[in-house]
Amino acid sequence: MKALTSTFRGLLKAFIFLFYLIVYMITSASIAMVVRDRNKRRRKFSANASRYCGLIARNALWINLKVINKPAKKHAGSLLVANHMGFVDILMLAGIEPMSFVTSVEMRETPVLGPVTELAGCFYVERRSRTKILNEMKRLADSLKDGLNIVLYPEATSTNGDKVLPFKKTLMMAAAEAGVPVQPVVINFRKLDGQEFNTENRDAVCWYGDTGFVEYFWKTLRLKSVDAEIEYLDIIYPNPEEDRGVVAEKAHAMISAKFVGAKQVSSVAEQIMPDLETDPT
Repeated sequence: MKALTSTFRGLLKAFIFLFYLIVYMITSASIAMVVRDRNKRRRKFSANASRYCGLIARNALWINLKVINKPAKKHAGSLLVANHMGFVDILMLAGIEPMSFVTSVEMRETPVLGPVTELAGCFYVERRSRTKILNEMKRLADSLKDGLNIVLYPEATSTNGDKVLPFKKTLMMAAAEAGVPVQPVVINFRKLDGQEFNTENRDAVCWYGDTGFVEYFWKTLRLKSVDAEIEYLDIIYPNPEEDRGVVAEKAHAMISAKFVGAKQVSSVAEQIMPDLETDPT
């Protein structure tokens, strides 16, 4: 019965998700046809994406999100850096306010997710080429100067929720190049279905390794509830003369200090083994 109930719940939430996704795609396509200026179009894309990401997070994924210390007045043009565990935290973050996300060129080539991210005003970067990534850094700096708020996941991948991986440095220098602040943000999952975020349930919100998107997202849809927090930390004002690693290390230390990783849960076998090892018989 429990499995049947979770399957029905997943199907219901999938229907709601697809409804919002279709409306989002239609409205974004309308923006693409009407607005010709690239920056204006990207702003409208990100505002539209923010609206529907918020609706999806609340009404399709049943996420209870607590936002902590969000600045009352946001700097026009800032680089927001955050830890990253999967598609779910993108929806949560995007739903707070309009932002343009930095993602990989591979994402643009991914069926379904490619068009979805393109119509959200994402920036695509090729991290494997030093020449290309330096050019992308300059493009991001120009957009920051124009007042866009851009989100960068400097871990350059999504994780399993154990810890915050070391930050890649190059793209973070776009903030110093543009003369805008860096806004560190920490994303934490607190409870899934009322249970503490742990190594047994994390795969429902963390997308990592070789797991396919459909398999991962189906686990998300079957959840009864998600309790999460997004906390805005102290702003960093980068200096163009600073070593590029200084800002990255400072932001990493701030986010790591506030990050609560998945609680380790021992398997039944691990719980039994110590008893067997000390059993005198």
